[in-house]
Amino acid sequence: MTEPDIEISTSRVAEVGGLALRRSLPLRARRTIGAWCFADHYGPVTMTDDRSMDIGPHPHIGLHTVTWLFEGEMLHTDSLGSEQLIRPGQLNQMTAGQGIAHAEETPMTYRDVTHGLQLWVAQPETTRHAEPAFEHHAELPEVGFGPATARVLVGSIGEARSPARADTPLIGAEVRLRSGAAEIPVDASHEHAVLVAAGELRVDGRPVPTDSIAYLPVGRHSIGVAADDEATFLLLGGRPLGETITMWWNFVARTHDEIVQAAAEWNAGDGDGSARFGRPVDSHFARIPAPATPWTT
Repeated sequence: MTEPDIEISTSRVAEVGGLALRRSLPLRARRTIGAWCFADHYGPVTMTDDRSMDIGPHPHIGLHTVTWLFEGEMLHTDSLGSEQLIRPGQLNQMTAGQGIAHAEETPMTYRDVTHGLQLWVAQPETTRHAEPAFEHHAELPEVGFGPATARVLVGSIGEARSPARADTPLIGAEVRLRSGAAEIPVDASHEHAVLVAAGELRVDGRPVPTDSIAYLPVGRHSIGVAADDEATFLLLGGRPLGETITMWWNFVARTHDEIVQAAAEWNAGDGDGSARFGRPVDSHFARIPAPATPWTT
């Protein structure tokens, strides 16, 4: 039986918090993969007194943030009062719901290599207006497939199931592949993407270089991967969301009006103790105002 074909796209360059990064999602022709709607890959880059990844307090609605480090340390603070240091192999997941604010910064004592991913998951209609939340998982399950080892961030592969929240059927896993080939079992009802973070990978025999993403449509029972040397990639996927989302700045919504309202509330001072965006975020850095929306200027 022939597996559905794959589409390969190259990440585009962007800048956040003073650092250059590569953005793999959203794609021009594909806004979501499952409910995954955003993926930024940054580093490896050495932090110094003059260069660090510091993002001041800013708001979110309608999404989960999933923070993943290959190397380094990052400090998360938010308007729920959370303060959490994250290190490689650990997961920070923040649920925005109706509204939350947070900041992320390189700890002042950390001056070494940082390399990681910032991922977003769109919340479905059933949960996107609910209360915000935050969770940290210091340990995550692993499962092996020959020369490949998968650490499961969200969802499950085989017998390995993550404790992290998922509001829709979802899979997110870091896979480290030693030289050789492996077959990764997947749910045929899900669409998937392979995002290469390091090394040169082949997916179903097709080359997928670093900072490229390979999309695989619904209908596959496994994904064949191979590498001549070590490679690291993220397997992202899920059941197609089935909802049309509108994304702008740090908001995931359904209409422009929702985004305009959220931006206006944040810029009017919400997030300084008012109901929607919560208490002030404990951060050394300035609060980031929402820019003007392109459809209202």
